[in-house]
Amino acid sequence: MTTLQILIAAGSLVGLGVALILFQLVPTQPDLGQALSRLSPAGARQTQARQLPAGTANGSEDVRDVLGSWAERVLPAALWGKVKAPDLAVLGISPARLYGEKILYAFLGLLAGPILSAAVMFSFSIPFYLPVIATLILAAGLWFIPTYNVRTDAADARVAFARSLGAFVDLVTLEMAAGSGPRQAMEAAATVGDSWVFRRLREELARTRWSGITPWDALRGLGEEIDMPDLHELADIMRLSGEDGAAIYPQLKARATSMRAAILSAQKSKANETSEAMTLPMTLLALIFLLILITPQFLRMVVG
Repeated sequence: MTTLQILIAAGSLVGLGVALILFQLVPTQPDLGQALSRLSPAGARQTQARQLPAGTANGSEDVRDVLGSWAERVLPAALWGKVKAPDLAVLGISPARLYGEKILYAFLGLLAGPILSAAVMFSFSIPFYLPVIATLILAAGLWFIPTYNVRTDAADARVAFARSLGAFVDLVTLEMAAGSGPRQAMEAAATVGDSWVFRRLREELARTRWSGITPWDALRGLGEEIDMPDLHELADIMRLSGEDGAAIYPQLKARATSMRAAILSAQKSKANETSEAMTLPMTLLALIFLLILITPQFLRMVVG
């Protein structure tokens, strides 16, 4: 290669580098549809969920988010199983966080399998393929644990949400009785509590001031997002006052009473189920105690 060719190649590389730098510095024309989607309430919630995942206080991503984002792009979607979006939404967990947990659980199974197999093989002589199969089964079982945790935690979160929502409706009722408007009553009631439910309600109501939607539409959207029908009914009641100017104090009071009755009924049903589940162990303990008392007498009669 001659000196001229070397200079041409070097100049081409320098020009390509300068072109790439200029390409990054020149502002691009944003897509209007994507910009409006990001500014919508749903887009704002998704952006917040990506920037501040559940369990982080300063918005810094941990290994689960990074690993889950990579796996979401690379691995096939059918591998993740069926996870309902409302379950993730009510917990404030992004899909990437769930995928990262599943991968870490499976990796833990792949790591623990050989260790346990080595401990067993140190004492017993077993075929080589059995530890491999056991390790794969353990990893597959741990793979589904995060999905199960999401389902159970989402059910518990909805129970807590319904309980706090009943208190929220009571507070809104008191504010409406004091002469406040629908928006002012909901915003004042949302500032009373400090639980995650009240914080979620405050965020939704605060977004309505710049998103251009009404508070009751925001509550209905939140109810659809996290699968809470109680929010739909509250939104319908508040809509009557906000759009039609109707007096909704009796409806709010009746709704709060019915929610408390439903929560109490659910708690009684759960207590009854727990009591029924304890019946069999107590019966077995009674039978064992009875056998302990009868066995010596029975043996004495047989031997004698």
